[in-house]
Amino acid sequence: MNHPESISIPTAGDQALLLQTVAAVQAAGHAVKSLFDPAARPQGMQEIAATIAANDVVSMTILRAALSRARPTARWDEDEEGRGALPPGEWWVCDPVEGAINHIHGLPDWGITATLVRDNAPVLCAIHLPLSGATYTALSGGGAWLDGTRLNASSKSDLRTAMAGTGQAAPDEGTAAYLHIGRSVAAMLEAALVVQVSVPSTLQLIRVAAGHQDLFWQASQVRSGLLAGALLVAEAGGRVSDLHGAPWNTDSGGFLAGAPALTAPALAVLASLEAAA
Repeated sequence: MNHPESISIPTAGDQALLLQTVAAVQAAGHAVKSLFDPAARPQGMQEIAATIAANDVVSMTILRAALSRARPTARWDEDEEGRGALPPGEWWVCDPVEGAINHIHGLPDWGITATLVRDNAPVLCAIHLPLSGATYTALSGGGAWLDGTRLNASSKSDLRTAMAGTGQAAPDEGTAAYLHIGRSVAAMLEAALVVQVSVPSTLQLIRVAAGHQDLFWQASQVRSGLLAGALLVAEAGGRVSDLHGAPWNTDSGGFLAGAPALTAPALAVLASLEAAA
């Protein structure tokens, strides 16, 4: 993704559409919050899958109705775990309950995301965290914001001081992916100050955009887990690339976002894994 300085000035139409997107994620978030139980302790895969699916339906019904009215010509990315590029044109990419596994276990790290993608580039996004009431927004060329306060990514320049993080892109990625995650965490633990491994990715990318966390990387990707956060970080002045340093896009194999001065040393650490392999 390009830095905000190279992105065109947002149109009045996109600015108005962002406000409608905010209203949609907030309405969906209100509904999903009513389903949240901090005492929930699901007991098996069947219960876990059924509860997540039911909650997704509640949220997506609201999102689809509101966003289809707001942008009736945009198509919908139906695959929540979809990877790779979308066909040309405008698409809504949403995660109706980002961090659903946390939601159903009574944990607070979850939210609602909606991103408008135009020719495979995220144009605007809204991320709502119902438990805190916080809403994060980004508009291509218009900055990244938390409830009216502009966000700025970290300005750190020493990887040894970095708060870094990663996580799995989706369940059931396979042994090779898990071994790669483990090796990359071990390598980054040697290089950075602190490393966390958690899901969902969007919650970590929010922290990167706000400067609370300095880096986030992922060896694979799911569109709905990265598009909103990628735009948020880029518009907050961070750098977003693939794991070879090229600008990130929906067809990239890996993902890195963070403080601009830290991405080169972080890429060197991660590249050393490939050399060792």
